[in-house]
Amino acid sequence: MSSKKSASAESVYRITDVVGVSAKSWEDAASNAVATAASSLRDLRVAEVTKLDVKIEDGKVVAFRTRLQLSFKYEG
Repeated sequence: MSSKKSASAESVYRITDVVGVSAKSWEDAASNAVATAASSLRDLRVAEVTKLDVKIEDGKVVAFRTRLQLSFKYEG
């Protein structure tokens, strides 16, 4: 058995919440959140949907909102 550890076994990840908004769908809202976060965070790994809701005006849905927990790798 090798004593060499894999790089992923020694990695550290941070988890942060982001909220995406879309007039089309929750999926589009999630995609918007990931795309925006990817512009400033490197090495995104996983996005977990934690909440879905909608914005309502005058009795109509005007926006879909998706809250995600994003994980990304810390760079040493």
